[in-house]
Amino acid sequence: MASLLGEILFEIDGQGPAPTKDFFHLIVSKTEVIWKSWKISLRSEFKNSSPGENKMTHDDYLNDARMQYQVGLVFGQKILEYTLALCQGIFDYLERMPNNLLLQILSFLELKDVASLAQTTKMFNKLCNSPEFWEQAVRGHCEELTPEIESLASAMGWRRTFFTFFNTKEHQ
Repeated sequence: MASLLGEILFEIDGQGPAPTKDFFHLIVSKTEVIWKSWKISLRSEFKNSSPGENKMTHDDYLNDARMQYQVGLVFGQKILEYTLALCQGIFDYLERMPNNLLLQILSFLELKDVASLAQTTKMFNKLCNSPEFWEQAVRGHCEELTPEIESLASAMGWRRTFFTFFNTKEHQ
C-alpha cells in the first residue's frame, strides 16, 4: 500500500481571508511541510518583497501552533485536521487508489450500494456518476455491445442508456 503514496501527499493553494489579498501554497510531502506565501499589496514597502517559504519536518509542524493557526485561517479546519493526520502517518489509502481500480471494485456492487457510496464523499460522487462508471455498467449488463448501442450511448450518455435499456427490477 505504501507504493500508492507519491512524494507529495497533499497540496493546496488559495487566497487568504479578507481583507488580505495574500496568496498561500501548502504542500505536505512524505518528509516535510512547505508553506509558501506571496504578499499581494499596492503599498510601496511590499513592492519588491520576495515570496516567503517555510519548510519544516512533520514533527515541527505538529508542534507549531502558529503555523497550524495560519493553515486553519487560510484553508479551514478540515484541511488543518487532514494535514495534521498526514503528518501523524494517518493516510486514506482508498482516496489514493487509481480510478480504474476503484471502478473495478464498483463493478461488484449493486446499484443501490453504488448510490449510497456516491453520497459519502465528493470523490466517490464524481466517480459513481462518471461516464466511465456508467459505460462499465452498460457493458456489464450487455453480452455484446453493438455499434448502434455505443453510438446511442455517445449521443445520450452512458447513464441514460443504462436506465433506458438495462435497469430492470432485478437490478434495482
